[in-house]
Amino acid sequence: MAKKKPKVSDNVIVRNKRASFDYQLLETFEAGVSLMGWEVKSLRMGKAQLTDTYVMMKNGEAWLLGAQITPLDTASTHFVTDPTRTRKLLLHKRELAKILAATAQKGQTCVCTQLYWKGHLVKARIALAQGKQSHDKRDTEKDRDWGRQKQRIIRDNVKQ
Repeated sequence: MAKKKPKVSDNVIVRNKRASFDYQLLETFEAGVSLMGWEVKSLRMGKAQLTDTYVMMKNGEAWLLGAQITPLDTASTHFVTDPTRTRKLLLHKRELAKILAATAQKGQTCVCTQLYWKGHLVKARIALAQGKQSHDKRDTEKDRDWGRQKQRIIRDNVKQ
């Protein structure tokens, strides 16, 4: 009798795959996200999008811009539900200082790479990033395609 494997729950809500393609990710941080109740409910249903998101430093605080959380149809009518509102990121002072110093340098920015659950809290993984040139992107695609080809060759040779 075969035993069932326990199902591993994936705690990732949404990933920003475009960030790793467009940028070279240098250093990552874990940040809390200040959300409203309707946003948490929408995240539980997986209604979030992180394409074109970035982190802006203002008055010594970090803010998440461009994240879209679509409100549910059942959201209360007395709430003003703005899907693309600016959300505050909760970080330690040391981390804020490091991000501020890095983004002050030319060519570096801070992007959000994923939102995930940590217990009952929503966390954002943000990364200091440096923009890739177009030839770097082509190299990344070539490496990815070659990896797929290797897997196909191995799989076909193992079957025979």
